[in-house]
Amino acid sequence: MAELSGTDQVVVVVGAGLAGAQCALKLRQGGWRGRIALVGEEPHAPYDRPPLSKDVLRGKADATTLDIDYEGLGIELLAGRRATGLTPGVLHTDGGDLRYDSLVIATGAVPRVLPGAERAHLLHTLDDALALRALLRPGLRLVLVGAGWIGAEVATAARQAGCEVTVVEAGPAPVPGALPTEVGAAMAAWYAEAGVDLRCGVGVAAVEPGAVLLADGSHLPADEVVVGVGARPATGWLAGSGVELDAAGAVVVDGRLRTGLPGVFAAGDCVSYPSARSGARLAVQHWDHALQSGGAAALAVLGADAPYDPVPYFWSEQFGRMVQYAGRHAEGDELLWRGSPRDAAWSVLWLRDGVPSALLAVDRPRDLTQGRKLIERGAAVDPALAADPSVALKAALRGATA
Repeated sequence: MAELSGTDQVVVVVGAGLAGAQCALKLRQGGWRGRIALVGEEPHAPYDRPPLSKDVLRGKADATTLDIDYEGLGIELLAGRRATGLTPGVLHTDGGDLRYDSLVIATGAVPRVLPGAERAHLLHTLDDALALRALLRPGLRLVLVGAGWIGAEVATAARQAGCEVTVVEAGPAPVPGALPTEVGAAMAAWYAEAGVDLRCGVGVAAVEPGAVLLADGSHLPADEVVVGVGARPATGWLAGSGVELDAAGAVVVDGRLRTGLPGVFAAGDCVSYPSARSGARLAVQHWDHALQSGGAAALAVLGADAPYDPVPYFWSEQFGRMVQYAGRHAEGDELLWRGSPRDAAWSVLWLRDGVPSALLAVDRPRDLTQGRKLIERGAAVDPALAADPSVALKAALRGATA
């Protein structure tokens, strides 16, 4: 604990991803004069994860380090240290104990491991991305398990590298769970256009040497296998700490990102927070949430009393398309198509009692921008106008005319 001595007030941020780094930065910029320690399990300085499945895999970048001058800001960056436990006032790590007055938990999420697929690759860290990039080559038979956002982005990079790509999805269409089947099915054509063999409705039984065994008994030849079936909160180290976790393992916080323990906050992919806008607790594992919640946690430590409830947002670059989503739809919301999925660009808008709850835009950035503002305002729209792709969404307000 000597490294944190000599100060009356210490903030420890555990988790050196985007949320943790942003929290440390905003603490210092917000006027915190005490010590700040940023603890990260990886040996690297904090970096951006979205480019891993895009620029890094495609060879456009070798690193995605965040541009933060930790030394100049007086932030202690303690890389290569894994959190092992928590007791009041003390964070336990494999490199020693760290005393804190305030603690921010930002340990993020880790990929779900598919039983029977121990030989497969995962894509989560910079080292994962660099190792996978070194394997991609013309003619490589690559099997991707999971047709989610990451699976589509890896498939895109692999096809650009000349690989023979097969994607296996247990659900009925791409992005099951996140999108209704009818919307996910509209994306299936993208795989075929890119020369990817997409197989939905079948699970993986095991990854064998040189092949993938499917649940229906068939085999797929595979030189390499990548699994992308979602992520879970990296919170196992909190067992016995008194920090409340939900059924999925996310840290339960209030509207100010405070846990039930005094002086302990949480941000990023590991958090479940109450959203008045959505009428439910949300667990969001995307870049924008990490950025915003990291800053919000810093403000909470500094004593601010503003609730955290942004409109969730994320994007994905896949098969030459920019896919953007804002808000959070729910079962029972009315679904409106703005254009046809056969078009080069289209959108889907969800309405709840006439008010937009979410929007998915495919190469329609103006729809995303305007739809996001409508969601923020809680403004009701005219469904007929909102379903007309020739009408700007901002002109579809109830009572407005095209």
